[in-house]
Amino acid sequence: MTDDRYGSDVLSGDRSSNRTTHHRPARTSRDQPAERGLVVEDVETGWVGAVVRVEKSGGQHVVVLEDRRGRTRTFRLGPGFWVDGEPVVLTAPVTSRAPARPTRTASGSVAVPDAPARVARGSRIWVEGKHDAELVEKVWGDDLRVEGVVVELLDGVDHLAEALRDFRPTADRRVGVLVDHLVPGSKESRIAAEAVRGTPAGTVLVLGHPYVDVWQAVRPERLGLTSWPTIERGTEWKRGILRELGWPADEQADVARAWQRILRSVRSYADLEPSLLGRVEELIDFVTA
Repeated sequence: MTDDRYGSDVLSGDRSSNRTTHHRPARTSRDQPAERGLVVEDVETGWVGAVVRVEKSGGQHVVVLEDRRGRTRTFRLGPGFWVDGEPVVLTAPVTSRAPARPTRTASGSVAVPDAPARVARGSRIWVEGKHDAELVEKVWGDDLRVEGVVVELLDGVDHLAEALRDFRPTADRRVGVLVDHLVPGSKESRIAAEAVRGTPAGTVLVLGHPYVDVWQAVRPERLGLTSWPTIERGTEWKRGILRELGWPADEQADVARAWQRILRSVRSYADLEPSLLGRVEELIDFVTA
């Protein structure tokens, strides 16, 4: 008989002999972030394409690959890919957790990172109440600090003439005043005109918006409304608004909570009506000229 040295399977190792059998070591996959532009091959389908984006779909991360003809296919992130002839496990790309510094302030002005607050000017901007001041601070606060402009409460336009006499405005100490419901023929317009007549020319500028209250200067869409409700004369306006909206309105604390809810809805100047935006910008220009 002829001895078959190789056995019945020439590819199998002879476990009974002491001869050494050579095997190619298995390749291990390495983690590879799916960065945009990385060329990847899907082993199962043979699809080759560059990473377009990584996104979440159906509760899992997927990668979108675009081939050289501009066609795209989506694959689940994980093992089963080759990059430069090596097996890889595609992972989501690492992104910086540090938020990017805004390039614009809430008012739309160019941001000045780390700019120190300027020493306060002698000039001032006066607003009628706390809610007006908080809204101006939220949208224009960064700008005002850079310019050194202080916003102060007037506590109602009825006290405007007296406040101006006490302040004694000059060319170097101007006053810009923001008034609610400043429309022709209104009580507010008459009070403002009389107060300005008693000051040196060019030292005081009184501007206003047409709304009963600064709440209305917030675009109603931010609160899911098509328009602000109309409140009958003789009804306290803010309480009437809250009742129309179905919000608590029995106590002053309800009004305060409602305003904070409205204020939180304001993200930038784009959430305010143009009739307020233009007036505030003009007042800032006036006191910083």
